[in-house]
Formats: sequence, structure tokens, C-alpha cells
Amino acid sequence: MANHKSALKRIRTSEKKRVINKYQHKTTRNAIKAIRMATDKADATIKLNEVFSMIDKLAKKNIIHSNKASNLKSKLTKFVASL
Repeated sequence: MANHKSALKRIRTSEKKRVINKYQHKTTRNAIKAIRMATDKADATIKLNEVFSMIDKLAKKNIIHSNKASNLKSKLTKFVASL
């Protein structure tokens, strides 16, 4: 266990951040799955812009790597175009 007040605070804040990051990452993954299950191109195109925004936010906060974000966006665009 930590001995200093600053270390105790760091534990509390890092736990809060971990929970928030986990929630945002899981929400984004579910949105990506929803696009991959889509059969209607118009509906998938609308969802695509929202998911791009979510992916960019994750990459900006270093929750996912920027290259992974680019790969996800590329694959999703390719999938929606093929519908």
C-alpha cells in the first residue's frame, strides 16, 4: 500500500481513468460490431461517421495506437463501400 498522500491520490485518479477508458473502448468496439453486422448501406454510412469520431478520440487519448485507428477506419470504409 502507498505511504504518501500523493501516491494515494494517484491510485484513486488512475482507477477512475481506467474505468472511463475501459467504458469508451468497449462502447467503440460495440459500435464497430454494429457496423460489421449492418446490411443496409445508408444506415452503415450514417453510423460510420459516428464511429470514426469515437476512434479518433480513442487515438487522441492514447487508449489505442494511432496506426490501429487508421487500420480500423480503413477496414470499415472498405466494408461499407462493399455493401
